[in-house]
Amino acid sequence: MKTGTLAASLAAAGLLSLAACGGGGGSGSPSVTAAPAPSPTTPTVPTTTLPPEQAAITFANASVHDPSVVRVDGTFYIFGSHLAAAKSTDLMNWTKIADGASAANPLFADVTKQLAETFAWAQSDTLWAPDVIRLDDGKYYFYYNACKGDSPRSALGVAVADKIEGPYVDKGIILKSGMWGEAGADGTLYDPVKHPNVVDPQVFRDKDNKLWMIYGSYSGGIFILAMDPATGKPLPGQGYGKHLLGGNHARIEGAYVQYSPETGYYYMFTSFGGLDANGAYNVRVARSRHADGPYVDAKGTDMATVKADPAKPLFDDASIAPHGQKLMGNHQFALAAGETGAAPGYVSPGHNSTYYDPATKQYFIIFHTRFPGGGGMHEVRTHEMFVNEDGWPVIAPFRYVPLAKAAGAPSATVAAADVAGSYKLVNHGKDISAAIKPSQSVTLSADGKLGGALAGTWTHKGNNRIALAVDGTAAVYNGVLSRQYNGNANAFTVTFTAQNADGVSLWGARVGN
Repeated sequence: MKTGTLAASLAAAGLLSLAACGGGGGSGSPSVTAAPAPSPTTPTVPTTTLPPEQAAITFANASVHDPSVVRVDGTFYIFGSHLAAAKSTDLMNWTKIADGASAANPLFADVTKQLAETFAWAQSDTLWAPDVIRLDDGKYYFYYNACKGDSPRSALGVAVADKIEGPYVDKGIILKSGMWGEAGADGTLYDPVKHPNVVDPQVFRDKDNKLWMIYGSYSGGIFILAMDPATGKPLPGQGYGKHLLGGNHARIEGAYVQYSPETGYYYMFTSFGGLDANGAYNVRVARSRHADGPYVDAKGTDMATVKADPAKPLFDDASIAPHGQKLMGNHQFALAAGETGAAPGYVSPGHNSTYYDPATKQYFIIFHTRFPGGGGMHEVRTHEMFVNEDGWPVIAPFRYVPLAKAAGAPSATVAAADVAGSYKLVNHGKDISAAIKPSQSVTLSADGKLGGALAGTWTHKGNNRIALAVDGTAAVYNGVLSRQYNGNANAFTVTFTAQNADGVSLWGARVGN
C-alpha cells in the first residue's frame, strides 16, 4: 500500500491525529488572553511494517534423460542417456557439459571407438542410463550400457577416469543380455521373461561399505549383484545376481537405492510405466533392512513377486499397479487467484536418482520429466524429500529452492496456526495412466476439519508432522509440512506431502487464508 493511501485510510478510521489550536469564550465569559499557538509539528502516523518483497527466483534448466547424481567437492554432477551430463552447485542452475554418443563427446576419447564392441552387440549407436561412483582408489567408475531398444539385447560395462569429467577409459563389458538361443550369465538359456535386460545400473555402498550394483529394465525385472571394490566389477559366480522386482516384461525400470541413517532402511526407487509423454511413468518406492532385499511395500508385499501377468498382453500394467508406494505421477496444479504463468505440473516424471546430505540431513530426488502440453520435451527437476512418521519417503510438491532464499527469513517450523487455510491438492492415486491428475480445492479449517474436495479431519502432530484422515479411505495419510517456493506466486508457501499405507500420495500447496 502506498504511503499516501495508508495515511488517508488511517485518517478516515480516526487513527490519524492532526495538531490544532483553539480558545475564546462566549458572551459573559471573563476576558482571557489566548495562549500562543503551538509550533507546527509533523503528524504522528502509526508505523506499519509491510511484508518484505520476495526476490525473483531463477533457474537454469538442462535436458539430461535418466539423471544419475554424484557430488564432488561441492558440485553436483548428473550423467544420463545419450552420454549427456550437466553440473550444478545448487541443484537449481545446471550447466550442460556433454551430450551425444559421438566422437566429439568430452567424457571419452572417441567413445565410438572405445565402446565399439558395446555398440556392435547392442546394435545401437547410442548409450542408455549410466551411473558414476568414486571408489576407494580415488578414481571415478562410469557404468555405461547400450540397448537395441525393441528387444533386451544389451551390454553393460565400466570405464574409469582420474577426474569426474573424464576422459574415461573403457575397462570392458561386464554383462550381456538378449542372446537368443544362447546361454546367459547364469549358464542357462537366456529367457527374457525371467532374465534381466542389462541396463540402468546404479552402484552404491551399503552402511557397512560393501559395494553393490542394482540394474535391469522390463524383461525379467530388477536384479542386484555384489561388486568387487578393487576392480569395480561383479564378484565371480553370481550370474545375473539376485532378483528383486518385476518380470514377464513388466514395465518397471530405473532402480536406485538410497540408505537412510535415520530409519535404517534401504529405499529402492523405481519407475513404473513408460517414459514417453503417453507412457505414464511414475515413481515408486519399496524398502528393506538389507541392501540386497527383500524389498517390500507398506502392505508387506515382497516386490520380487510383483510381475506382469503372462496371460495378458505384453507390458501389462494392471497387475503391477497395486504395488509399491507411489510417490508421484502425471499431475497439474491449477492457477490460484493472483498466480501467473503456466499452470505447473509433470508428465511421466521418473528414472530418478537421490542424494542424502549428511551435513544438513536433507534428502533430494533428481529426475527427468515432461510437461503438460509439452510433448516430448524433457528437463531435469530436483525436489526435496522428507521421511514421514511411518518411515516412508515423501516428495515436496514444488521444485527445490532453499528456504534461505525466502524474504523475511521465515521459520522452517510450520506451526498449527500456519496450516489452516485453502489449498490446491493433488491426489496421485495408484494407477498407471497417461491421464493428468488435476488439482482440487481443499480447505484445512482451524477446527481440524477438511472441506472442499475432501471431507474428514487433519491433525498437526508437532515437528512439522501432519496427518489427514479422509472420509472413505481407511488408511490415514501421514505427512510432512514445509515451506516451498511457489513460482507462480513468487512466494514461499506452506505445503504438505503425505502418504498412506495403500501407497497413495497427496500433495497440498496453500493458496489463501
